[in-house]
Amino acid sequence: MSLTVKHVESLKDFKNINESEKSDLLKYFTSSNYKLLTPDFANTKTAKNQGHGVLSFIMHLAPHKLSGFNVCPAASKGCSASCLNTAGRGRFDSIQESRVRKTLFFFRFKKEFMSKLIKEIKALETKAFKKGLKPVVRLNGTSDLAWESIKLGQSNIFELFPNVQFYDYTKVIHRLPRLNLMQIPNYHVTFSASESNWDSCLDAFKLGFNVAVVFNEIPKKYDSMPVFNGDATDLRFKDPSNHIIGLKAKGDAKKDKTGFVKFINIDAVKAA
Repeated sequence: MSLTVKHVESLKDFKNINESEKSDLLKYFTSSNYKLLTPDFANTKTAKNQGHGVLSFIMHLAPHKLSGFNVCPAASKGCSASCLNTAGRGRFDSIQESRVRKTLFFFRFKKEFMSKLIKEIKALETKAFKKGLKPVVRLNGTSDLAWESIKLGQSNIFELFPNVQFYDYTKVIHRLPRLNLMQIPNYHVTFSASESNWDSCLDAFKLGFNVAVVFNEIPKKYDSMPVFNGDATDLRFKDPSNHIIGLKAKGDAKKDKTGFVKFINIDAVKAA
């Protein structure tokens, strides 16, 4: 049994483990060798961010209810089946187990998790500034948590790091009016379409948010809206406003049958 699997089993059976076992878990999680954030070059999506004046990191939790805790409250059937959790290195069991462990760490030891996250972002910020780059963090790589509502004392993570650019996708439509009211200058959110939430997508447009849509081939327009190719980089905060952000199906999404992926006539795209 790998150490990761052993940790997962202990965290799942948290009520029945003793204080010594809890202490051992925390000792591991708070060590310098354990990381919450993945650097851009180690992730197929954020690797495209290199060369754009940023140093970007991403955090991957186990999506939806894979850990036993729901980190994607608005996930649809198609979203769950097509999640980028299975793209790139995510197809390996060891990566899946690591993401479950990280998610359980968040829910079992939230205070220590947040303390660890702060240390890693501080280190990223220092490294980025030394290199003359902009520090960039995407916390919801494969989750949809409302980080603006998670407080550390009187502040959320964005307020603690005003010089770091944060960005995410969300399917939780009720977050958008709150984010507009909060006006967090260093947090950019793109709404995400599923097979069943187009009315919410239209509401997101009205609230001033771009909407990400997954296609088999990225068109120039969709539903009369201009489409911006979001696969060039993962830096959503640099996208033009009032656009659909087109993303090409990856991983299990290529086999989607739910309508989550919008299938476009390839010949029509080439002719456009």
